[in-house]
Amino acid sequence: MELTDPLTLARFQFAFTVSFHIIFPSISIGLASYLAVLEALWLATGRTVFLDLFNYWKKIFAVAFGMGVVSGIVMSYQFGTNWSVFSDKAGPVIGPLMGYEVLSAFFLEAGFLGVMLFGLKRVGPKLHFLATLMVALGTFMSAFWILSVNSWMQTPAGYGVNAAGQFVPQDWWAVIFNPSFPYRLLHMLLAAYLTTAFIVGGTGALHLLRDPTLPASRIMFTPWPVFHSLQAGQSTLARASWIRNCAKMSPRSA
Repeated sequence: MELTDPLTLARFQFAFTVSFHIIFPSISIGLASYLAVLEALWLATGRTVFLDLFNYWKKIFAVAFGMGVVSGIVMSYQFGTNWSVFSDKAGPVIGPLMGYEVLSAFFLEAGFLGVMLFGLKRVGPKLHFLATLMVALGTFMSAFWILSVNSWMQTPAGYGVNAAGQFVPQDWWAVIFNPSFPYRLLHMLLAAYLTTAFIVGGTGALHLLRDPTLPASRIMFTPWPVFHSLQAGQSTLARASWIRNCAKMSPRSA
């Protein structure tokens, strides 16, 4: 393998883009759900500390969401520039799946994001909470479609090959819910929630060191040691199931 080989350079470029991009979905998926929990607690208890935390973390979410969109656009272009033959052969399958992610998940997130960020005083608390829930749902749907695409590339199912040598869908249910998809989706969601837990808990710990009397810091930090333990255990079990699935689907095991 030569470093100046076009294939190697394409791999390095795409690996860098993916590695940079995944940081932001890992934060935004879990943080969107955390924002929904904070707003629900504010509506249920009336304590302004939950609203203060919501306003604090929604700014972080907005930055992560924006960076995820920008880096994701670059990555989608590289499918056509770096892997043009793959895109031509597998495009009839992966193209619609990525289109579904844009038409459903991204439009849902983008449509309600402005309401969540700027609309509390304009639409009222209940409708604003609905917008926050829709943003959280959009992040989940985005992970659903992207992980379906990624899983199909590893364990393809429900396809045929046409006269031009292209992979074409024959059973969309089998394409979407391919053999490794449930394990990869669960693994990604748990990883995103665990990432958010460490970020929120670490931020709370830092503020507690600076001022132990702040109630917001205790709210951020107190639940997370238990949550970390539960999430780490669940993530380990999910990873073990995923490894067993990979071993089962591997060509070497056939």
